[in-house]
Amino acid sequence: MKYENKTVWITGASSGIGKATAQEFAKEGATLILSSRNKESLQALRNELPNPNNVFVLPLDLAKSEDMQSKVDEALRMVSKIDVVVHSGGISQRSLAIDTSMEVNRHVMEIDYFGTIALTLAVLPHFVKNQSGQFVVITSLMGVFSSPMRSGYCGAKHALHGYFDALRAEHQKDNITVTIVCPGFIRTNISKNAMIGTGEKQGTMDEATGAGMSAEACARKLVQGTSKQKAEIYIGGKEILAVYIKRFFPSLLRRMITKVKVT
Repeated sequence: MKYENKTVWITGASSGIGKATAQEFAKEGATLILSSRNKESLQALRNELPNPNNVFVLPLDLAKSEDMQSKVDEALRMVSKIDVVVHSGGISQRSLAIDTSMEVNRHVMEIDYFGTIALTLAVLPHFVKNQSGQFVVITSLMGVFSSPMRSGYCGAKHALHGYFDALRAEHQKDNITVTIVCPGFIRTNISKNAMIGTGEKQGTMDEATGAGMSAEACARKLVQGTSKQKAEIYIGGKEILAVYIKRFFPSLLRRMITKVKVT
């Protein structure tokens, strides 16, 4: 098994891609640390996994960046070494920019960006000391290009790409790798939980998300790419083609994105 004797810490592990990723890493023999705000769901997942004695539950809230150092200290009391951190926790947004309050923009950025880098900075000295480690950052295709109704979300995801590309370059000498995972439409509750401009949940499933790839299939591709230490992974259906259209025909993508159904 690829991850036997390795410890993988996953945020957002109580549902969606994070949960499916935990299940996939468990099949590969990993010791797991499961984190999200929902302790009960994490405990239920722990009990479902093949070797629960190698699974630790560590609740955390990415909106509370100031807690991340204490969470890392707690994690290192559970395990002697962390090998991989999978940043899967986050929140999305569905509203026109003009209708989106600054409070919503700040909240999305606080969770998706600041919480993620706060945890990264708290783990980083441990990786440097061990001269090994891997950050797996689940962003989105919206971190590569942008579409309507997601301005705050796209901003946060683009910021993650900028930050972790720099981190990768700075710590290559320390044998620390960064894998940025860019899912497209994956069948999870992300759109149901997305914030609208007033801060309330959207509460409905986007049509494209509901028709997307399963979280389980996404997780299999994620773990496969992670094991190969790929720098960037695109996961999804035909929406992945937009990455290459942006690269080679950017003006075409700008025209397309105003016309295609994006929810």
